[in-house]
Amino acid sequence: MEVPYDPAPMRRRPRLLILGLTSLAVAASIAACGTQRLNVPGASPTVHNGAVLFSQRCAGCHSLAYAGTHGSAANVRSREITDGPNFNVRCERPVTRVLYAIENGGFSGAIMPQNIVLGDDAKAVAQFVSTFAGRQAPKIVGQQVCQAQPIGTFPAPTATTGGSTSTSAGSSGGSAGSSSPNAKSQAPISSNPGGKSGK
Repeated sequence: MEVPYDPAPMRRRPRLLILGLTSLAVAASIAACGTQRLNVPGASPTVHNGAVLFSQRCAGCHSLAYAGTHGSAANVRSREITDGPNFNVRCERPVTRVLYAIENGGFSGAIMPQNIVLGDDAKAVAQFVSTFAGRQAPKIVGQQVCQAQPIGTFPAPTATTGGSTSTSAGSSGGSAGSSSPNAKSQAPISSNPGGKSGK
């Protein structure tokens, strides 16, 4: 006696296979979401280290594609107070300007933590940002593109009275005649120098 053919078990297998493959595809896309990688072509070991540190310490507030970070607001209307500058389009040169911002909590000192990286790590992050920031900035007639502007160098270490050395970026005066942001001897301008209320 011959057993009749039943197509029902065959229909079940393709459904299970399709369901399994769909689940695998969804899981893979979720796992890959937001996984940007460092992309610092031709960078020195110092600049590469700066990119790693930037992606670890600065990614929450700053965007820079070369470090795989997206911390800045993409839309002005959805911006939050802690959103830092988008370094994809903002040029940050010279390197001493970036180091000043790292040491002093940005330029306002209101949001960014001071000394988020220190010493040689701060210099590495400053070198990385100066090298790769502003590369996606729109070209503006009459304005020099970021890559054409000099990155600059760090001031040479200066000897102190105790025999140890420190950089002039951390000293109070900076170099003579310099107008860099490292010249911390300038007091902030205040419209109310006494600090008293007008009431």
